[in-house]
Order: sequence, then structure tokens, then C-alpha cells
Amino acid sequence: MNTDPSTNLSIPELPKPICGLQDIALNLWWTWNPRGKNLFRLLNPYLWKESGHNPIKMLKELPDEELLSLCKNDLFMREYRYVHALFKGYMAKRSSCHLEESLPIAYFCAEYGLHHSVPIYSGGLGFLAGDIVKESSDMGLPMVGVGFMYPQGYVRQVIGSDGWQNSLNEPLERDTAPIERVLDAQGDHFTIQVPFIDPPVFASVWKINVGRVKLYLLDTDIDKNDPWDREISSRLYTPDMNQRLRQQIVLGIGGYRVLEKLNIKYSILHLNEGHPAFALFERVRNFIEVDGISLDEAIERVKRTSIFTTHTPLQAATDVYSFDMMSHYFSDYWKRLGMEKERFLRFGINPDEPTAGFNMTVLGMKMCNHRNAVSKKHCQVTKKLWKNIFSDDSKAPPIEYVTNGVHLATWLADEFIEAFDAILGEGWLDMQDNEDIWLRIVELSDEEIWKIHYGHKVAMVNFIRERVRRKWSDEGIDPLVAMAEGVMLDPDVLTIGFARRMTSYKRPDLILSDLDRLDRIINNFARPVQIVFAGKAHPSDNPGKKILQHIFKTAQDPRFRGRIAFVEDYGENVAKYLVRGVDVWLNNPKMPLEACGTSGMKASINGTLHLSVLDGWWPEGYSGKNGWAFGGAESDDVTDASALYDVIEKDIVPLYYDMGDKGFSSEWINMMKKAMITIAPRFSARRMMKDYLEKFYLPISRELKKEEAAMGPAS
Repeated sequence: MNTDPSTNLSIPELPKPICGLQDIALNLWWTWNPRGKNLFRLLNPYLWKESGHNPIKMLKELPDEELLSLCKNDLFMREYRYVHALFKGYMAKRSSCHLEESLPIAYFCAEYGLHHSVPIYSGGLGFLAGDIVKESSDMGLPMVGVGFMYPQGYVRQVIGSDGWQNSLNEPLERDTAPIERVLDAQGDHFTIQVPFIDPPVFASVWKINVGRVKLYLLDTDIDKNDPWDREISSRLYTPDMNQRLRQQIVLGIGGYRVLEKLNIKYSILHLNEGHPAFALFERVRNFIEVDGISLDEAIERVKRTSIFTTHTPLQAATDVYSFDMMSHYFSDYWKRLGMEKERFLRFGINPDEPTAGFNMTVLGMKMCNHRNAVSKKHCQVTKKLWKNIFSDDSKAPPIEYVTNGVHLATWLADEFIEAFDAILGEGWLDMQDNEDIWLRIVELSDEEIWKIHYGHKVAMVNFIRERVRRKWSDEGIDPLVAMAEGVMLDPDVLTIGFARRMTSYKRPDLILSDLDRLDRIINNFARPVQIVFAGKAHPSDNPGKKILQHIFKTAQDPRFRGRIAFVEDYGENVAKYLVRGVDVWLNNPKMPLEACGTSGMKASINGTLHLSVLDGWWPEGYSGKNGWAFGGAESDDVTDASALYDVIEKDIVPLYYDMGDKGFSSEWINMMKKAMITIAPRFSARRMMKDYLEKFYLPISRELKKEEAAMGPAS
């Protein structure tokens, strides 16, 4: 792989004894290693907090004399040398995935959720991509990532006193984030011209080091571009369809061109959703022009070596562009491929809606022989959803599934990692998908598990209260707003959490269906309940904003005594507090519209018990003893709400408050243990990436090696 020169201009020159801090700060490895995080905290705890856990920002603020003083601090220097040695050892570790001699897998995605210091994500799709890249690094998978730098990030959510979501753009400070400019041979910021857009559009390239994986990000917000073109990569999922098409041309074709110009050759193309699917056409062009093969041969080679992962449970949720828009941008492109217009457009035509336009998910399905849904149930839905795409092709391979997983080292609380180190041995993360090792979790004492969990509840409540305090001191907010945002939450009360995108099919306000019954549940004198909501509505989703407003206004209702709260500006950092700090994680989408849903996995690995309809991953994860299920095979708001209240009243509340004189419920702790034992190994990113290896990466790699052997040595 090409080792391109790169730089971050804002890191000050560090004293020689601690110069390795720069290498660690510029690699997100530290974000999933407790000792890495703690090393930066040791530098200056106050600045670490004020920087938002951004080591680049903190190093920029640290006075020179303080850095020099640290070099003389024996305690700090011992820890620094140890962590630096861990980092160097990790980076040098050999792969055990049997792909080490292969060319990299090129992984394309529109967003990556890596850390809150790099806000280039909006939600679940991005967090999944981030976890895939991190786990690929841990396993030593040869992978290179391609995505977008979003200078304006995703929207920052600000809730008005009327409960309406307002959106603020919070520009990403590129020079104070753990990212680097990629430099060209002259030492300038490396820039490409995106092909086939007229007038020309240029994109500069940035790099994020994610352990041993490099992630390249395209950025059109540069002086070379006209103002309209600078906006292409400004924010995620723009509602303007013409601009969105241009964005996806830049991501797919421009992203491919970045790898080409950096001389990064790869063997497998893996697309996460349809946004970057134009990379498939660019790969066809490359095979024709570089390898000298025919159009049909190039298409077949692309199909055999490309993977398309779909998360879409509805045809209406796909990106579809008018044929006129496609003709405007691609009329020269299909000529260069030697392809007729009709054949080119046919790759994106959905036979169920042939006049609707060019469908990006259909393109991914048709141009990749390897396709997968993201849970077993989603696979069944996907096969029905797209069955007509291949009705004229009996040789089309089936749609597989790889159920999503979560990167344990990222989402598992440090306190649990330390507890597991003690009982499972420090090498347990290397065997994290082995279900047998998790059986020893039963040996953890109930007292220790409750101490850790209760500590997370206190930390969550304090975090929420501190956010309200800051908002009050900055803006002088109304007391009812402070109440609605969680200032009256109590860590001693059974807490249910609902945190995900605020949109109609997720049914965020299902639990508010019968406010009188909810009042009785929440305000039970001996066994009260509180509910914490969080999540953003898409800026264009007014129905989602109205649901959010309904939740917020309900939280302002004095009869609920501050026991319903909405936490503003849900993101990766807030998510970590919530999945660890609530007692029950609620999920109630309309069936069968949950493709997978990884937030419940993140909660369960931390002992937070999942309460969900049997959609997405939960039919695979639910054992009857590691959480709760409610609702029928088809969704009905009235019956589902009634069933939800029944489970809370009859099962959850009595179990939680059966504390005796211990201060906690032993049966509740037993259920927490079962959740961790059954869910952590089966829904880890390690298991997920091994599935991708066995189902796709290794078979494709073996086939390529056979082809190379048959062709003989190059002349």
C-alpha cells in the first residue's frame, strides 16, 4: 500500500522525550484503549475535559513549560513509555486473517462514526462503518477506507423552549481534529479533479489513521471550487437531489480516483449502502483502460470482486435520480465505457418502478454478485423487497446476511473491561467471539456488577445535569425546559432509555400513547420509573420533529415530576453515557422496518437489558432470559403500547425493585450477566468481520489467486 506523506499543522513541536505523543494523538487507536485515553487525561485533566477529549486540541493549548515539566515526572514518563510501547506493538502486530498477502479491501461509505472529535457521521450507518474499520485494524485485515470530510459536520441539535428542533451547523475544525492533510510530491495538499463534472470540481484529500487502517476523506470546500461546488461535501445527506447526486459522484468516482492517484491497488470493493455505488462504474473503466479487457469482461470482473451491503428496509428509502439528471452528468461517461445509454441506465432501473429513475441500491445489487443484508430477518425482507431485480437472471446468486456487530473495545465501559481482564485474563479481547470464555462472567460478584452499573447511572445523571447547568448559565433557560432536559433525574430510580433517530417508523413516542397509564407507572410511590429520550430528526423530516416536540412537551408536564427527560444533541459521546447508564434499553420500530439496530447490542454488552419488538437483530439475540420482547408479528400501535406497559408493570418493575436489604435485585443482576454472556460474543464486530471473511473476502481472494495462477507469471 502506498505510504503517502501527510501532516497536521496544528500539533506543536513536542519535547523529544515525549515526541511519540504525536503518533498516538494522530491515530484513533487511543479511543478504544483505556490506557491511551488515560495517558492524555494525565497530561492535564482539566484541558482534557475542556477539549472534548480531543488530544490535538489539548496539545495545542498546553504551555511549553507544562510539557517540559511532564518530561521530569517519573510517574507520567513510565506510563507514557508503556503506552507508547503498546501502540508500537499493536501497529507492528502481524495479521492472523489469512489475507495478509492480498491487496487491500477498499471500503466505501458516506459516513464514519469514529469519535466525537471527528463529527463526520449522522447515526447507525456511520457507527457501523467506524466499528468495521476499527475491527479490521484489530484483526489485521488489509483494508483502506474512503469517505467524506464534512466541514459543517452533521447538524447540532438545539431544542427550543417550545420543543421544536432547531439545527445549527457546527463547522469541523479540521486543523484541531485528529486528521491529517495528505501531501503531494511537492508538499502541497493533495487534490484531485473529479472526472466528468463540468465545470471541473476538485477535492482535497485528508487522512485519518484508525489503528492500522487508513481512511481517506474527500473535501470539496477548497478555494479552487466555485461556491456551489464547495458545498458538495459540506454536510451529510443534503435534501437537494441534484447536489446529492453530485456528492455521490464525488464519493464514488472521486473516491476511486483518489486510490488510483495514490497508487493504492486493491482486490475487493466493499460498498456500505448505495451512496458510493458509482465506484463500480469507475472500476469497470479502470479494468478496460488499464488491463485492456472488454467491457463485458470488465463488468463481470467487477461483479465477481465487489460486495454490496444494504441496510434499506424500504424501496422508498433509496436514492433515486431522474434520467435527465443522469444524462446530464454521465452522457460522456457511458461513451468512454463503450456502453450505450440504455444499457448504462438499465443498471439502475427498478423493475417495480421502471419510470421512477436511476436507483442507487438497484445499481449496487446488479453490479455486485456478493450482496448482504444486515440481520437474518432483514435478509428475508430484502429478498422479498428486491425479488424482481433478478427475475430474468436465474444465475444471480442469493442475498446473504451478515448480522451487524459492535466493536467491544469502543462500546464496552472501561470498568467492565478491567473487571473482565481480572476474571477472563488480559487476552480475552483476542477471543471475544468465543462464547465459552464468556461463561466465566457468572463468577463476577453481584456486588461488583451493581457497583459498576450504578456508577454508570450516577455518571449519566451527572452528565445530563451538567449539560443543563451549562445551558442555564449561558442562556438562562426556563425552569420547565431544565426539567424536560433532565435536571431532576434520580440515579436510584429504574431508568428506561430510548435513543435513536427521531422518525415515524421508529415510533419514539409509543410509550406516551396512554399518558394516564404512564402516569401511574412513573409516579408509583414505592417503585417509580423514569424515561430518558434522545435522538435527532433529519432537518427535512417535519413529522419526526413533531414527534420530538410531543416528547419534549410531555417531559415539561409537571405531573410527570421531571421523570421524563429529553437529552439534546444525541451523538457518540451521549450514546456512551446512555447505553451504560440506563437500566432498560427500549426499541419499538414498526415491523419489519428495523434492518438491524446496533444500539441494543451496545447496551446489552454493558448489562443494560434490552426491551424490544422482535425485529432487526433481536430475533437472533433474544433468549427469553436476557431481556424482554413484546408485540406481535405485525405492528399495531394500540396493542403494542398496551403490551409495552404490561411488560414494564408486570415484569420489569417488580424484578428491578426486588432488592431486599442488598440495595439491588439479585435476579436483575443475574439477567444482566445472561445478557452479557449471550450477546457480547455473538454480536461483536469480531464475529461480524469473521463472517465477512468467510462469506465474502476469503472466497473472492481464493478465486482471484486461482485466476492469477491460471494466467501464469507476468511477462
